[in-house]
Amino acid sequence: MNHSDNPISHPYNSSTSFGEGFEKLLEQLRRLSSELEPNESWPGKQLELLAESRVLAWVIPQQYGGMEITLSELVWGYQQLASSCLSTAFVLTQRNGACQRIAGSENSCLKEKLLPDLCRGKTFATVGISHLTTSRQYLGNPAMRVERTGTGFVFNGRAPWVTGANHADFIVTGGTCEDGKQILAAVPGSQKGVTIQKPPSLLALNASQTGGVAFEDVLIDESYLIAGPVEQVMKKGTGGGTGSLTTTAIALGASRKSLEGLNVESEKRNELKEIAKPLEEEYLFLEEEIQKLAAPETVDTPAELTLEAIRQRANSLVLRASQAYLGAAKGAGFVQGHPAELAVREAMFFLVWSCPQAVLQANLRELACSLE
Repeated sequence: MNHSDNPISHPYNSSTSFGEGFEKLLEQLRRLSSELEPNESWPGKQLELLAESRVLAWVIPQQYGGMEITLSELVWGYQQLASSCLSTAFVLTQRNGACQRIAGSENSCLKEKLLPDLCRGKTFATVGISHLTTSRQYLGNPAMRVERTGTGFVFNGRAPWVTGANHADFIVTGGTCEDGKQILAAVPGSQKGVTIQKPPSLLALNASQTGGVAFEDVLIDESYLIAGPVEQVMKKGTGGGTGSLTTTAIALGASRKSLEGLNVESEKRNELKEIAKPLEEEYLFLEEEIQKLAAPETVDTPAELTLEAIRQRANSLVLRASQAYLGAAKGAGFVQGHPAELAVREAMFFLVWSCPQAVLQANLRELACSLE
C-alpha cells in the first residue's frame, strides 16, 4: 500500500529535505522487508540502499560528508523507515547511535578516521552499551571491566545486546575502571579477544542479528577512545539513549504500519472503520506531540506530553494497533508469514527495547486493568 493511498498523512512532510528519492527508498524497503524475518537475513541490501539515498549521512556532521539534519527531520525519517521495514530501521538506530557517539567525541583524529567511511557506507559500526544503562552495571561487579595500560585500555567482560556485531567494523562499547569511572571506545570488531556469540532466537527482528559479544583481554589503543575515563560516561556526548525520541519515533512508525493494514481490512468491511478511526486519531496526535518535542521553536503550542509520557502512549498504541490489525485479518492473520502476525510480534519489541522502568510500569498497569 503506497503512502499516497494511506489516509494517515504527515503534517510535517513539507519541512523535510529528503526529496522524491526517499519515497522510492521507502517503497524498495517495503518490497524487500518480507524476505528478512523468515530467513533471518541481515539487511545488507537495505543498508546499501540507505547509503545510496544518503540516509547514512543523516547524523554525521557536514565536515565529514554528512547531512547533519535536524532532530525534527530525523524523527520524521525514522517513523517512515519503521513503517516500511522495522528491522532496517532498528539496525539503522544502532548504527546511528554509534556514529553519534563518535561524532560527539572530543577525539578529532578518531572522527576523521572513522566518520567519512561510515557516512558512505563503506564501513559499519554498532553499539554495545546496554550494560552501561541498566541494572547490569554496578560498581561491585560491572559487566565490562576496564584496566588502563601504558598505551590504552584492556576490556574484559560481555556486552549482552549488540546488533549486527558479526558485520561490524567497529563496536562502540564501554566499561568500568577500578575507581568507578567509565570509558567509551570504538573497538574494532576484528580485534584479538573479541568473540561474536551466536545471536539467540528472538520473538521478532531476528534479521537484526542481535546477540552478545565477549571481550577477553581486548587491548584498545587510546586513539580509539570516545570518552572518559569519567563518571557515568553515557551522560557525556550525544546519541539516542533509553526512552529517547528515537525509540518513540520507531514505535510510532510500527504503529503506522499496523494501521495501514487495518485500513486495508476496513475497506473490505465497513464495521472496522469505527475501530480504525480512533486509532488513527491517536496516531496523528502523538505524531504532532513528538514533533513539538523535537522542534519546540517551530510550533505554536507546547507539547502536552512529556518525553516519558509520549513513549508510554506510543508503546500502548503499537500494541493495540497490531492486535486490532490481527483481529481484523481474522484467521488469515494468525498464519505465520502474514503481515498481521508479524506486526503483533514486532510490537512486543517495544516493551523491552530501550524502555525506561517508569514507562514499562505504566504499560504493565494498562495491561493489568480490567474493564468496568
